[in-house]
Amino acid sequence: MSKTMEPDLHEPSAGIPSSPKEWRHPSDHWMRGFILDNRAALGTLAVFIVMMTVFMIANPTVFTTWYLYRSVLTTLPVALFVVVPLVFVVTCGEIDLSFPATMGFASWVFALVVQAGYDPFLGIAAALVTGMLLGFLVGSLVVYGGLSSLIATLGMNFLLRGLIQIINEGKSMALTSLSDSWAYMIFSSQLLGIPVQIFWAIGFVVLSAMLYNRHRFGAQVRVVGDNPDSAQQMGIDVKRVRVKVFVFVGIGAAIAGTFSVMINFTWWPTAGDGYLLPVLASVFVGGTPTWGGIGTVVGGAIGAVTVSFIQTGVVAAGLSGFYVQFFNGLIIILSLLGHKWNQARYR
Repeated sequence: MSKTMEPDLHEPSAGIPSSPKEWRHPSDHWMRGFILDNRAALGTLAVFIVMMTVFMIANPTVFTTWYLYRSVLTTLPVALFVVVPLVFVVTCGEIDLSFPATMGFASWVFALVVQAGYDPFLGIAAALVTGMLLGFLVGSLVVYGGLSSLIATLGMNFLLRGLIQIINEGKSMALTSLSDSWAYMIFSSQLLGIPVQIFWAIGFVVLSAMLYNRHRFGAQVRVVGDNPDSAQQMGIDVKRVRVKVFVFVGIGAAIAGTFSVMINFTWWPTAGDGYLLPVLASVFVGGTPTWGGIGTVVGGAIGAVTVSFIQTGVVAAGLSGFYVQFFNGLIIILSLLGHKWNQARYR
């Protein structure tokens, strides 16, 4: 047989149909997979966009002014430093209501060091150590003491706050020397009109998101929150992981308290008290449900931004400031109902 008559083994024969294209499930598409993996955070982002649109329509003069956003960016980092660690705690199946008092106690230690004439960087280190110790104490009460995290952390919040009030007798501390320190320039000044602390907060969110999604610790937190018994059988030290998340909250609360002092140049005995409801609202609005095993750091950050703009939006819309707490509580309830309705999709 001539060469021209030999069949071409590399080309499909004319009379033989080619093999069908490999079938792929719609969820295999990268865009659909991204949406499914981040649906909680994207849902929170959609709520934020709708909310800001309504606010801009209600009062475009206020919401098109840079001064408004600069004001929010000044105080928003304080909330972000607490919201992100709380995502870890809630994912682990626990709750921590002691962080407001931890903020006040750690910032008090910072203020004492600065007022004594020491370098503010030493005060920051002292505040971080204080936050870690308080977080470890709270975690030990819950994990090794066998107490309910809800009751134990609430009791610790009252205990620490009462201790602060007893020792200081309700007196504040003015720290005017902070304005001339390198610590203030690095952590709480402005860069091109933008508060520097927001860049530190963004870096904290990014690192925490990587820790949650890419690191072994984040995987352990999710497994422990989903099924502690299975986690134990997998060789995970469940008690140690649970204590670690409370320590992380203590660190975040210490950073938040220190930043709040550097923003105002003043320490107040009530420092941190006003963050309990907004921070909890941010966590739940951000897409972290209460049953554990699931959470989103980015969603929590977006939730913090959303809650931070509620107060400004309510006042700018012409409503009384008394409506702020009402809307914060309403957001928590609606977000929990939404997670309950969506529970079958999550688990």
